[in-house]
Amino acid sequence: MINILNEGIRLFNEETEKERLSPRACLSSESKGRLRDEAECPIRTVFQRDRDRIIHSKSFRRLKHKTQVFLSPEEDHYRTRLTHTLEVAQIARTIARALRLNEDLTESIALGHDLGHTPFGHACERSLNKIMKGFGGFKHNEQSLRVVDYLEHSMKGLNLTFEVRDGIVNHRTSCRPSTLEGQVVRLSDKIAYINHDIDDATRAGIISTDSIPSSCVKVLGKTQSERINTMVYDVVTNSFDKDVVSMSDEISGITGELRSFLFETVYIDSVAKKQESKAERMIEMLFEYYLSDLSRLPEEYRSLAERFSPQVAICDYVSGMTDSYAVKVFSDVFVAKSWGWGG
Repeated sequence: MINILNEGIRLFNEETEKERLSPRACLSSESKGRLRDEAECPIRTVFQRDRDRIIHSKSFRRLKHKTQVFLSPEEDHYRTRLTHTLEVAQIARTIARALRLNEDLTESIALGHDLGHTPFGHACERSLNKIMKGFGGFKHNEQSLRVVDYLEHSMKGLNLTFEVRDGIVNHRTSCRPSTLEGQVVRLSDKIAYINHDIDDATRAGIISTDSIPSSCVKVLGKTQSERINTMVYDVVTNSFDKDVVSMSDEISGITGELRSFLFETVYIDSVAKKQESKAERMIEMLFEYYLSDLSRLPEEYRSLAERFSPQVAICDYVSGMTDSYAVKVFSDVFVAKSWGWGG
């Protein structure tokens, strides 16, 4: 212990990474750095600090009250954007450890990948994408990067490392992260949402376990646990000591079939989606409300309007709302209140 303290705990941990991790892992000591230089922590590696900054951010806490699939569910056991994030992090860490990759980097990316997600799930994302068409549109992965670069910590950003920022902005299926840790999170996101959305849809009575395609059940398993285990094991065995993290062709194809099943039965025109048009209209009306008078925005967002544009600032504010806060603001602004007769 004396040697560790004399040499520095962070430096000791960095040396341990070099000895323990795969040659393909991204080492903390070899990070490409931050947007702004800052003194190193004597105890934590750069990726450990990033993880801590994300967990302590307001955007992370707000994920608790943001929709995953079901809008404002009354039942306590449906996923929220926060529980989704935690499940992604758990799956990603399991894969990263098995592949001897950097778990701290993997966890940081996983915990931060959805910080820019909107209230009401993808419904609001679609709405803002239409509104912001003239400004490059809206994508939640790009907004997540904007959150950590600008919007958090009193509009100063979290000043995360390049590797975490790269993993966050490139976590979507169509993207390609520059680190294997980022690739792990990209796959873990899909594994998590496919399986927990099946669980939630089954709980809601939208689908039954018997309606899941038999080809998927035969290969992946009948239960959520079996399916996740099959997918994770496949990623590990297919990616070990390779320069790309991926599923085998067989499991990737079956996973794609299961995802298509969810789009057909849950994501499009199901009972769970009946309220989405109302949510989209709510976001449009709130956007118009703030655009008509920027003084209605909080002061820090008015400064963003001057720095970027009014539309970008409003998008930042509205996309950061929780479901319940968006409903409250909408009600305060557009719903008439009763008052006493007097006399």
